[in-house]
Amino acid sequence: MAVVRVGIPSTLLYYLYFPMWETFFQNLGAEVVTSGKTNKKALDYGVKEALADACVPIKLYFGHVLNLTEKGVDYLFVPRVVCLNHETTYCPKFLGLPDMIRYVLKDIPPLIDVRMDVREGTGALFRAYYETGKTLGARWQTVICAYGRAIYAWRRFFSLLQAGWQPPEAMEILRNKTRPRFPRKNTDLTFAILGYPYIIYDQFISVGLLNKLYKMGIKPVTAENLPWRALVKQRDVLDKRLFWTFSDLAYKATQLVLKRGGVDGIIHLTAFGCGPDAMLDKYMEMLVRERSSIPFMSLTIDEHSGEAGMTTRLEAFADMVRRKKGAVSCA
Repeated sequence: MAVVRVGIPSTLLYYLYFPMWETFFQNLGAEVVTSGKTNKKALDYGVKEALADACVPIKLYFGHVLNLTEKGVDYLFVPRVVCLNHETTYCPKFLGLPDMIRYVLKDIPPLIDVRMDVREGTGALFRAYYETGKTLGARWQTVICAYGRAIYAWRRFFSLLQAGWQPPEAMEILRNKTRPRFPRKNTDLTFAILGYPYIIYDQFISVGLLNKLYKMGIKPVTAENLPWRALVKQRDVLDKRLFWTFSDLAYKATQLVLKRGGVDGIIHLTAFGCGPDAMLDKYMEMLVRERSSIPFMSLTIDEHSGEAGMTTRLEAFADMVRRKKGAVSCA
C-alpha cells in the first residue's frame, strides 16, 4: 500500500506549529511534504491567483499551495484555525483560507480543513486531530499516540524559542539533533523585532531582516523569545482588548519589552494591506512614545519590497540608535 503524502504550506502558522504537525502525520504513517522556502515563483503564483486586496502573506499561501500541487501530494493540510487560547481569534482570512483555496484554485488535492477552536469545549483540539487521523484512515489508538508525540515535539520546539532561537533554527535543531552553526558576529545592540511571525521569519518577504541585523552587529529579539507567562499576563491598557490573536500578542510584547528594558530599539515589521496591522502599528508607536525614549521604527513590506531599500533603512536606524546610545554614555 502506497504511503499517503500530506502537503503542508511553508508559511503562516507553519513557523509556529510545523514540528507538531510533522510529528503527528509521520506517526500516522504519512509522508510530510513541505512547499519549501518562499521564492519569487511562489510569490508570482500567489499574486496571480489570490484576491487583489489580499495581504502579502495570504498571496504567498496561494503560491505555496500551488507548489505543493505540483509535487503531487495526496492531501493538503489547510486547517481552519479559529482560536487556540480561549480568548482571541485568528485573522478572518485564516478562518476563510480553506474556502478561498478550494474555490479559487482548480485541480488541487483534497483539503484536510478541520476546525480548531478550543472554545468548543474540553478536548476540542484533540477532536480536530482525531478527525484528521480519521481522514487518513488511522485507528483511534494510533491517533492518540500520534497526538501525544506531536504535543511533546511542540513543547521541545517552544522551549528552543524561549531559549532565544528563531523558528527556522529551532526546526533544524530538532531535525538534526544538533545546534546549527549560523555565522553571528558579536553584537553591541539589541533590537526587538515585533510583528506577525509569518512575516518576520520568512526570509524572502522580510528580505532577510534577521540575518541583516546579525551582520550589522545587532541581536534581534522576537515575541517568541520573550518569557511566555509574563507575555500573556500583560495587563490590557487599551479601552478594549485587541481582538485578533497575533495583534494582541504583538501589542503585549511591546508592553513587556518596555517594562523589562534591555533593548536599544524596536522595529515593527508589518505587511501592506493588513487591516489589523494598520491599527496595531499606531497603537504600538503611541505606547512606545508615551512610556519610553526607545527609538521605534515601522517597516512595511509588500510584494514589491526590495533588499536595497530595506538595508538602507535598517542601517540608518542602527546608526541613529548607536549615536543616541553613545551620546547617553558620554553624558
